[in-house]
Amino acid sequence: MKFTEEHEWLREEGGEMVVGITIHAAAQLGDVVFVELPEEGITVSKDDEVVVIESVKAASDILAPVDGEITEVNAALADNPAMVNDDPQGEAWFFKMTVSDPSQLEEFMDEAGYQKFIA
Repeated sequence: MKFTEEHEWLREEGGEMVVGITIHAAAQLGDVVFVELPEEGITVSKDDEVVVIESVKAASDILAPVDGEITEVNAALADNPAMVNDDPQGEAWFFKMTVSDPSQLEEFMDEAGYQKFIA
């Protein structure tokens, strides 16, 4: 699993990257009450705003961590946004994407680096 400075995680699965937010980010947001997901099949560029999360504290945008295409979204989040608080690094992933430039993945932190980053 890789981590971004924007508190997103990426996990390779079947040739795609699964993207979500970290436990730290979910805790900072507080109770999540709404998640707006991107459309499947759209092409995104690194840092495009692709997900909107609303919590009792604030609204936040989740950025595309790399260039690529959104191949699948976690539709269960629309019905149950609290999943983001319950299992942010598991069942509450936001989207899956193909990566058009794998070299962009090299800039992300491993778990030890991320733990040091948030300490």
